[in-house]
Amino acid sequence: MANQGKAYGMSARVAAKIEGKRDPEVEDRCRQFIEHLTGEKVTSAKFEDDLKNGVVICKMINALMPGAIKKVETSNMPFKMRVNIENFIEACKAYGLKEQEVFGVNDLFEAKNVPQFTQCIVALGRRAQMNPSYNGPLLGPKQATENKREFSEEQLEAGKYIHSLQMGSNKGASQAGQNFGVGRQIITETDEGQLPSF
Repeated sequence: MANQGKAYGMSARVAAKIEGKRDPEVEDRCRQFIEHLTGEKVTSAKFEDDLKNGVVICKMINALMPGAIKKVETSNMPFKMRVNIENFIEACKAYGLKEQEVFGVNDLFEAKNVPQFTQCIVALGRRAQMNPSYNGPLLGPKQATENKREFSEEQLEAGKYIHSLQMGSNKGASQAGQNFGVGRQIITETDEGQLPSF
């Protein structure tokens, strides 16, 4: 991680806003989820410190999707750690997460946006619940499933004759008499008390 000085001005406000989005309860549930899947303890007060090398999160995605990451780099060289994180992100997408649910490498490696990282872990937990063989801890709400409905021709035909109140009618009410868009008329009187002639 690069040595960075203190942030000032807009950078400080942005950093404070991102830090304000952190939820210790959600982070603790994410920590438990990771520990359950990997069998490794995440002990740092700031759990991103234990995860920034990418080894533990690679083990986690391999537990959910065996063989997702073939080689996990154990070196402490920064570019090797970043490769692990990049591989994890690609494996998350292959597992079914959307682009907006994953995070950037620096969000975890340099702790630039830890809430985005925790959002990714919660999305993984939600996606894991869709796997019938998954029996780990629940993390996040259950993902919605499609509820496709079939209507008969008779039902579709009957629906054509139902008048919707969204079509501009509500018990005879109309917009008659309203004057939206009409400019305000300002008329001044002359000294004699009469209206000016134009």
